[in-house]
Amino acid sequence: MARKRTRDAEAQQDNDPTVDKMDEDSSSDDDEMDIVNVDFELFNYDPQIDFHGVKTLLRQLFDADAQLLDLSGLSDLIVEQNTIGSTCKVDDKANDAYAFLTVLNASEHHAKQPVAQLIDYLSDRAKASPTLAEKVPTLLADEKAIVGIVLAERLLNMPAEVIPPMWSMMIDEIEAAVEDKEPYEFTHYLVVSRGYYEVASVLDERKQKKARGEGELQYFHPEDEGMSKFAAAAGTYAFTKEDEAIADSKRAFQEMGVKPQGYMMLIEAGRFESAVKAVGDYVGSAA
Repeated sequence: MARKRTRDAEAQQDNDPTVDKMDEDSSSDDDEMDIVNVDFELFNYDPQIDFHGVKTLLRQLFDADAQLLDLSGLSDLIVEQNTIGSTCKVDDKANDAYAFLTVLNASEHHAKQPVAQLIDYLSDRAKASPTLAEKVPTLLADEKAIVGIVLAERLLNMPAEVIPPMWSMMIDEIEAAVEDKEPYEFTHYLVVSRGYYEVASVLDERKQKKARGEGELQYFHPEDEGMSKFAAAAGTYAFTKEDEAIADSKRAFQEMGVKPQGYMMLIEAGRFESAVKAVGDYVGSAA
């Protein structure tokens, strides 16, 4: 991450006619950007460390609808399933996760209240998208289908380049688990993510009148655009607790408001590895 160095005497030197060429060169050098290198590391889940960090990121993932789900129960399941997926941290394993990725077997855990609640939620929200509505509710209710619900989130300032290794590692872990006869041989993957639309502010009537539509979907996770090309179905859904006032509160010093949307991609198992490869091709890798 880059930051700009400031100097207390800068203003005085600008007004000093005795500043020579060497001083000017030195001043120019001081104005250059310093680069701070940050090493990100991937770790298996640790139930003693990662519960709160994962829960915080789940709350961010489900945005205004987080209160509709048992995030504590989901967090417990995720951190206890410590051979699949990973956390991304800086400096030390004992720190909170900056990012996480995992997959939950909907069939294996459907009787557990947090997952049953999540399945009902995703089935209901899928009805907002014609392509998702045709497939997702039926698959999640089909006893023969084995759907892996992929949950992934990261802090907003995380560089996207650290994400491809997390996906590639999870592919390897799933393959190893299947060889060991563990319940990870999925027929489909349902990737849960987020996007947003820029919308006219309700505080500015003139801009509101000009803006008839919401524009194109923007991705919080850039890799979703690459993965979506391999999806059998993909679409957005509105958060039930979201409203225009909340969108206005997320303007972040820009003219347009930001209206978050839930986003889902259904990917057949046979295409999932190619979709993961597309993450690296689209975003690039930090390796």
